[in-house]
Amino acid sequence: MSGNLLSDYEKNAADAAKKIHAVRDGALDESDAPASLKELARANGFTGEAGGVFTDGAAAVIGLGDESDPFIFAAAAEKLPKGDYVLADPLEPDAATLAALAWLMGGYRFDRYKEQKSAEARLIAPENADAEAARRAGEAVFLARDLVNTPAGDMGPAALEQAARNLAEAHGAQIDVIVGDDLLAENFPMVHAVGRAAKAAPRLIDMTWGDAHAPKLTLVGKGVTFDSGGLNIKGAGGMAIMKKDMGGAAHVLALAGMIMSAGLKVRLRAIVPAVENAISGDSFRPGDILKSRKGLTVEIGNTDAEGRLILADALTLGGEEEPELMISLATLTGAARVALGPELAPFYCDDEALAENLQAAAARAADPVWRMPLWRGYESMLSSQIADVNHISGGSFAGSVTAALFLKKFAGEAASWMHFDIYAWRPKAAPGRPAGGEAQTIRALFGVLKDRYPAQ
Repeated sequence: MSGNLLSDYEKNAADAAKKIHAVRDGALDESDAPASLKELARANGFTGEAGGVFTDGAAAVIGLGDESDPFIFAAAAEKLPKGDYVLADPLEPDAATLAALAWLMGGYRFDRYKEQKSAEARLIAPENADAEAARRAGEAVFLARDLVNTPAGDMGPAALEQAARNLAEAHGAQIDVIVGDDLLAENFPMVHAVGRAAKAAPRLIDMTWGDAHAPKLTLVGKGVTFDSGGLNIKGAGGMAIMKKDMGGAAHVLALAGMIMSAGLKVRLRAIVPAVENAISGDSFRPGDILKSRKGLTVEIGNTDAEGRLILADALTLGGEEEPELMISLATLTGAARVALGPELAPFYCDDEALAENLQAAAARAADPVWRMPLWRGYESMLSSQIADVNHISGGSFAGSVTAALFLKKFAGEAASWMHFDIYAWRPKAAPGRPAGGEAQTIRALFGVLKDRYPAQ
């Protein structure tokens, strides 16, 4: 893992390492840092502001600011010179593990196309930290970021398939892929319709792992490797970061990796419809009627709402074996960003206990989510005069809600279903979280799943 500078706690190593003292904003004098370090830090303008870091070569201080950033220790990983470090102050187990993860995240570099200076400072994991859990989470975050950050020219449907194959090989999972016109023969008509205009053939990636008799857990991720908007073409601004439109697929692969690495007691299935929404003489059109795998006919209101179409066929496939839990993740609507911004991920779920468990896990993992309503009163917005359903509402109201209501029509066979309308992108950098591709919700979801399906 790029930036893996974390080592397990060893007392002898910790005693020999340089201590990092955490300082709240304006509280340098109250800290237990050595007096000489405090004096030098003060002379250099250090006040404890969030992300501020100063070292005299023998020890270091890091600013916590108002203590609102759970990943602030990433700033030390990014800024401190080469050496071994240890946190001077004890932390509770969850906070210690989060600090270890933050340090790892501070070492992330996307260097496929441009050489990046590596982080060289190494942390001796806090004594109460679960270093293995931090590494597992770090690997998942890095995988999701790398996949999203890779431009569409190098991350088309075939490359996304290869990423899934690499993951399957690493964990002994089985993988099956249906490509091109075979999608029609195997009854995935909407996946085919969305992807048929592109030079790169559309495909349905289907990975399974685990004991066939274990509880069935199915993950479904939107894999639109680039979204031009189709014939309802996006403007230049809207198309600029559409390499990230396969963020749902990236998250599914990253979460699947966490589950398999931890050996959770599940029969895991990860389904990724992978397409490019391109423009050609064979593009699907506004006003077309598509038949779905479920048998419902779908009127196309706008070709730039393609993600829910490929997800619908994939969710139908996933629901056919009646899993105990099915989870879909997708960079689906701009309406979700308008409502909650880039950092807060909305989710939809009718299972009250599951929703409460997720929100608690999200708080523990500092992986924020916000529950949105599957408001049945808006189902009429999806009505069509000539098909069973229109895939968009046709208006500007409740875009994320109506998208989730559309998907729910195809996920009905799962005992429980959760849907996440993620952004998968950071427009602005923060410690350990560079601008670009970002992992959302997967650490919170893993927290729920490891409690629900503990490894044996």
